[in-house]
Amino acid sequence: MAAKEGSQGRGGPVSSMTGFARSEGTHAGWQWAWELKSVNGKGLDLRFRLPQGLDGLEPQARLATAARLKRGNVTLNLQATRPSAPPQLRINRELLDSLLALGRDLEASGVEPPRLDGLLSVRGVIETVEETETEQDRTALDAALLAGLEQALDRLATVRMAEGQRLRGVLEEQLDEIEQLTAAAARCAAVQPEALRERLREQIRTLLDMVPALSEERFAQEAAILISKGDVREEIDRLRAHIAAAREMLGNGGATGRQLDFLCQEFNREANTLCSKSTDVELTRTGLALKAVIEQLREQTQNIE
Repeated sequence: MAAKEGSQGRGGPVSSMTGFARSEGTHAGWQWAWELKSVNGKGLDLRFRLPQGLDGLEPQARLATAARLKRGNVTLNLQATRPSAPPQLRINRELLDSLLALGRDLEASGVEPPRLDGLLSVRGVIETVEETETEQDRTALDAALLAGLEQALDRLATVRMAEGQRLRGVLEEQLDEIEQLTAAAARCAAVQPEALRERLREQIRTLLDMVPALSEERFAQEAAILISKGDVREEIDRLRAHIAAAREMLGNGGATGRQLDFLCQEFNREANTLCSKSTDVELTRTGLALKAVIEQLREQTQNIE
């Protein structure tokens, strides 16, 4: 337990790869919302869904996201709309002045001058002006949207961290169980060599009775080989080393998912060897229990960044 407490004491945060976050805001008449969804992945896979006309934002958004996340399949969806503004009207002064000058000429000829409402009804005198977006406007909008993405990434990181801390507790409990089963296997292994020797003595006595000419030295050699093959103390030592390594990784925090996943393979290798060497029912039962808990540990590490 001392190793576990030590790792927690200096521990850094552990992050999950699953989470959801949202941020929203407005800018210069635009309304926008980012939605980020993250699930497990072997590496970092980013999928952007951006509105038409804003897809040029992706390179900067991709860099910002990759700087914050190390692993996971992440979908980043941006919704952005700009409600239609009432059209702006403008008087074509050049055309209106021309009409007024023509009216004055007609008035000199005795024709009644045109009225203002009549002049304004002439096509082209009143023009509809569409609002145009300048480069500065687009730069300011991009900056606002990227700031919103950073806010969503902050929230996603908080969610993934909270889930990671919950997973960390589960992993530590499973390491405790592996440690207990390893200790039980060590107790079985402590008596196994002597049990093998006694079993071999019985076999040797039986065979010598049946084949008197067979050398006792040869029997001794075969016995030594068999005892060596049945000794699982090296596997138990490696299991203990793996437990210590796993706790150190959890204690250090950070993106340890890949390392933990590899360590689970090593755990499983030692448990398999222990079962294959076992000649004792209790040790075999313990080895199978170890394999079950190691598989549970491996499944949980798939969620760690």
